[in-house]
Amino acid sequence: MDRRSFLKTSALGGSAAAATTLAAPAYAQGKRTLTMVTSWGRGLAGVFDSAQRCADSITAMSDGNLTVEIKAAGELVGAFEVFDAVSSGQADMYHAADYYFVGQHPGYAFFTAVPFGMTAQEMVNWYYQDGGMELHDELGSIFGLKSFLAGNTGAQAGGWYSKEINSPDDFNGLKFRMPGLGGKALGKLGASVQNIPGSEVYQALSSGAIDGTEWIGPWADEKAGFQEITKVYYTAGFHEPNAGLSLATNRDVFDSLTPAQQKIIEIAAGECHQWNLSQFLANNGAALQRLQSGGVKVMEFPDSVWDAFGAASQEVLDENMGDELFKKIHDSAMASSASSAGWLDLSSGVYTTQRNRVRG
Repeated sequence: MDRRSFLKTSALGGSAAAATTLAAPAYAQGKRTLTMVTSWGRGLAGVFDSAQRCADSITAMSDGNLTVEIKAAGELVGAFEVFDAVSSGQADMYHAADYYFVGQHPGYAFFTAVPFGMTAQEMVNWYYQDGGMELHDELGSIFGLKSFLAGNTGAQAGGWYSKEINSPDDFNGLKFRMPGLGGKALGKLGASVQNIPGSEVYQALSSGAIDGTEWIGPWADEKAGFQEITKVYYTAGFHEPNAGLSLATNRDVFDSLTPAQQKIIEIAAGECHQWNLSQFLANNGAALQRLQSGGVKVMEFPDSVWDAFGAASQEVLDENMGDELFKKIHDSAMASSASSAGWLDLSSGVYTTQRNRVRG
């Protein structure tokens, strides 16, 4: 008997199953400890903070009836093993970037980022107003998960390189760390793409195992110390115009919680998303100034490289359109972002441009 069948049977009970009237759902009683596994090394700036805030908020809002015990990457399972651990019931919940799990289903990319995809504001518009949350739930249900958006880095940097990038040809043979569909697009330009957990990236770059890496943005990148290895930094990237983080609970575990406890997890995840986004964006400006003062050369990719990124990214998306659920998620996300972008460009976009011009 599988875990879901067991829970349903035990909730009804032997006598209740034979009753002619439906009994009220039976939920697990008493205080519970939930184990959260994460894809983040302990203390990894911003991303581990997000996982910790989710855990602390759930514990606090439940008055301690739910205690979330957090495990950093490698403490119970590896960084990229958290999905399987929670899906199988080895752990109760995970905090991660869902694009790490495109091997399970490519649709997971949309709940972190896809190349040339949504900004952070467009992401939350889609997620909370245009069906994104429901699609996240539909996808998670296939794997026995109940998933919520629970963190965001904002727009990510183009990354750190051992040399300047002057044309698309410079990616040929380049050993570069980039997860998700963005990494697949970079591979089409000839790069040897690596998917390395965040806590291992510094060593890989320092040793020459990789020629370059993207991580997050100035604040988290500075904390990681990449400026100690190379001074070539591209501040705008094609791969993650926003990067959502996710909190996913084993669905049988989630179903065994009371409605109030389920709502606590949902609200804690949503609050964590906004708190984490502001954490990254509030710290990036000052960190960028420190990096530049330390000799980091801030650069932008030339148009020819952006064009190559665009063509490769579209090719990667097209390759997955044969999957019905991927196409459903893709079409929903793109329709929502297109709808949002028109007003955002004409309102806050114009305002920001004019404000910066007037204020110098």
